[in-house]
Amino acid sequence: MRDYDEVTAFLGEWGPFQRLIFFLLSASIIPNGFNGLSSVFLMGTPEHRCRVPDSANLSSAWRNHSIPLRLQDGRLVPHNCRRYRLAAIANFSALGLEPVRDVDLEQLEQESCLDGWEFSRDIYLSTIVTEWNLVCEDDWKAPLTISLFFGGVLVGSFISGQLSDRFGRKNVLFVTMAVQTGFSFLQVFSKNFEMFAVLFFIVGMGQISNYVAAFVLGTEILSKSVRIVFSTLGVCIFYAFGYMLLPLFAYFIRDWRMLLLALTVPGVLCALLWWAAKINGIVAPSIIFEPSELQDLSSQKQPSHSILDLLRTRNICVVTIMSIILWMTISVGYFGLSLDTPNLHGDIYMNCFLSAMVEVPAYVLAWLLLRYLPRRYSMATALFLGGIVLLFVQLVPPDLYYLSTALVMVGKFGITAAFSMVYVYTAELYPTVVRNMGVGVSSTASRLGSILSPYFIYLGAYDRFLPYILMGSLTILTAILTLFLPESFGTPLPDTIDQMLRVKGIKYRQTPSHTRILKDGEESPTVLKSTAF
Repeated sequence: MRDYDEVTAFLGEWGPFQRLIFFLLSASIIPNGFNGLSSVFLMGTPEHRCRVPDSANLSSAWRNHSIPLRLQDGRLVPHNCRRYRLAAIANFSALGLEPVRDVDLEQLEQESCLDGWEFSRDIYLSTIVTEWNLVCEDDWKAPLTISLFFGGVLVGSFISGQLSDRFGRKNVLFVTMAVQTGFSFLQVFSKNFEMFAVLFFIVGMGQISNYVAAFVLGTEILSKSVRIVFSTLGVCIFYAFGYMLLPLFAYFIRDWRMLLLALTVPGVLCALLWWAAKINGIVAPSIIFEPSELQDLSSQKQPSHSILDLLRTRNICVVTIMSIILWMTISVGYFGLSLDTPNLHGDIYMNCFLSAMVEVPAYVLAWLLLRYLPRRYSMATALFLGGIVLLFVQLVPPDLYYLSTALVMVGKFGITAAFSMVYVYTAELYPTVVRNMGVGVSSTASRLGSILSPYFIYLGAYDRFLPYILMGSLTILTAILTLFLPESFGTPLPDTIDQMLRVKGIKYRQTPSHTRILKDGEESPTVLKSTAF
């Protein structure tokens, strides 16, 4: 049976076709960079207070004192969700009584915002929060919408592989890009929160399916040397580029419907990829696989393995549990910090751009660490960096808010670098017979982490630093946990469960099956190239 690279050699090494496919497939990832995180601006919550209708017969003094004050970050600010009972203060106003001087405001009865809210338009002209009043008693709906998007990503990750195998990578790539772009367009015409949320779920399904199809198609079409760069820096850098475009669009388009409409345009432009192979003019040979090769391939029987094999021995069970914790924590940290940019001091658009920009050096650093340094210490160092600086945020004085923002960006840098390395590290820990299942289970844990991440940010409404304390503490604990994982750098990939590297600190019974002696002519296990994510 010939090597896969030998079979696909007719496609070329780095000719016009390879370059075109590299850049167009990478460009198809750009919409993924801003679709999921577009919620930062689509669901932005501006400053708001209870509306006091013009029909209320209030003096200017009572109108200015109609909203009770509350303590926030050490200062008194108007309450977002309460007002003094309008009938009572209207009566005081009619009697000519003055607030504070004649009436003790602390003794007045309060009520909810029965006439709606007034929203500041300093940052946003409109968001789904301002249009459908997703504040106060309904403030849980915004994070739920984001979680539903990531729920769609979870569902899409389950079905995308099967669809690609059955209907072809190219067909699935363009269908899912159409789903992602088309349903984003339909969101523009959402009549209510429920319609928007359901459509966002479908957009999430299309996004991950498009990503998986593009990734697999690129690794199959591109030559071996180009494939490594595509699967690491190519995909990640173009994703970050899409992320950086998001605040640029949002800065100039501050109405959520028009912003969402503008964000669908790059997805339409990706349709140009369909004609890439025709433009190149490459003609495939009449026979790619010889009949004898197909017969040999069909005669090979692969031993069956189930997901329960991930728990078969103590060692692989511990590796699986630790991998799930590692992936979930990293995902919570990455998406939590990405979604938290509106809550940072300073300009929201600049903060979002910086959050995207720090990903580029993080991806490059991760690539270098994977290439030259041990996995375990590289992962732990990145996680320690991300976790420690997040814990320091609460110690920064309020007037040094630029320092707080810088620490958050350093934390994002460390967690992004860890996110980039965890794919390769996890793949190297699992043996060939269950590697796909092991990485799949870990990836599912990552999706669950992304679903939870909006609620970490939601906790910031109760304590501004609580999200950072939780994410920082979890990240540091995970970094410590990583130090107990085996080191896979430069070691052969295990083929069987018995050949797996051992977790530190666990005693094992030595059995003859733990030692494998190669027979004459038998090839040693392969080593996963450290240049790939």
